[in-house]
Amino acid sequence: MKKKESTLFRDAFGNLHFIKRFLIFTFGCISYNRYNGFNQLKLKGTEYLKNLPDKRVLFVSNHQTYFADVFAMFHVFCSVKNGFINSIKNPIYLLNPKVNLYYVAAQETMNQSFLTKLFTYSGGITVKRTWKEGDKKVNRSVNRSEITRMGIALNDGWLITFPQGTTQAFAPGRRGIVHVIRKYNPIVVPIVIDGFQKAYDKKGIRIKKKGVLQKMKFKEPIQLDLKKDTTDNIMDKIMDAIEQSPKYYRKNNS
Repeated sequence: MKKKESTLFRDAFGNLHFIKRFLIFTFGCISYNRYNGFNQLKLKGTEYLKNLPDKRVLFVSNHQTYFADVFAMFHVFCSVKNGFINSIKNPIYLLNPKVNLYYVAAQETMNQSFLTKLFTYSGGITVKRTWKEGDKKVNRSVNRSEITRMGIALNDGWLITFPQGTTQAFAPGRRGIVHVIRKYNPIVVPIVIDGFQKAYDKKGIRIKKKGVLQKMKFKEPIQLDLKKDTTDNIMDKIMDAIEQSPKYYRKNNS
């Protein structure tokens, strides 16, 4: 009976569904005009999400702000769950959110305040950066317990991750995500975003500019052969799919 209650009322980490629903609804209402009001969010490719399974799907994306990107993705995934394609114009979807949706975020960022802890409760999987802590450079090995937590999230639903681990454009991808892919073999769906840095500050909380067209493009799942593809091959495919590879760097700087 306890197991059944946990499945019905709590997520895989023990967080209560009714609190998650309330937080997603509240943050969704507060942020709605950022994507469908004084700023706009143009969507492409959400039809690829319709036939995805409800679990073991990993979304990989480039990253432009700490929170605005993720808030926008929550809007999109909740909208798609409720049958809307390439649109977040009907916020009724916030009444029926996707609660088995998780995202990877830096532990130091999510521990900064009570507000960021609420963000974490809504679906954050916190990890320690292996290369940076605050302003200091570090060199940590990948924490296996963090990979396990990502696996728990994948086994319960969808997981969003930002392989670069930074909002800096064209930064190298971090190989920790390949360990997750090899161990749990999820469907890997790329997302490409643009315009968020123009509209918001680095945290994605403060509005810098209004009238910005933000873009979010979903692509077909990346084809991977985990037996033949090397770690570098997989990383290259991911970076190319999220348009952060050297090819796209040259294109944007030509």
